[in-house]
Amino acid sequence: MTKDLDTLTVEELGRLFPIIISEPKDEWADLFIQEKNRLIFLLGKEMAIRVEHIGSTAVPNLAAKPTIDILVEIPKGEDVKSEIIDIMTSRGYNHMREQTDHIMVVKGYTPEGFQGQCYHIHMGPKDHNELWDRLYFRDYLKANPQVTREYEDLKQELATKYKYNREAYTEAKTGFIERVTKTAINALK
Repeated sequence: MTKDLDTLTVEELGRLFPIIISEPKDEWADLFIQEKNRLIFLLGKEMAIRVEHIGSTAVPNLAAKPTIDILVEIPKGEDVKSEIIDIMTSRGYNHMREQTDHIMVVKGYTPEGFQGQCYHIHMGPKDHNELWDRLYFRDYLKANPQVTREYEDLKQELATKYKYNREAYTEAKTGFIERVTKTAINALK
């Protein structure tokens, strides 16, 4: 009998979904556009106000986990959040309930492992600064190839060290991301 993803331990999830870093792929931009269009179709432009490609797959020539990260601006309100979660889960997306400061849904994860293209979709209002600051990080990497190389080297190192521990991998990158984001924001002042 196959377990439901919600019942798997962190260790079981780590073995099922190891950290894999892929060479950059031109198709990532097209996959984002396809998913953006799907999100707008599912939610409408009133709920999917703005849709941005974030994360490493949004940065040309950067090796990355082949997961398309997407940021969606949504209106404020608990009713809107509930409606969005209902729509997304009814369409096969998994709601990441442990993410409490914004809505996060994922696609491409099954109890048997990865299936098809993986997506991480983060949703929050435009005044959710921590969420929307991710655009500064993305844009700074695009404009600074040396910093992009440093980030890639760090990710490669951490993917080897934490291959089966996504939480540790993500946490170990946080200092670098925060430092670069702060630099990017300060550069605009």
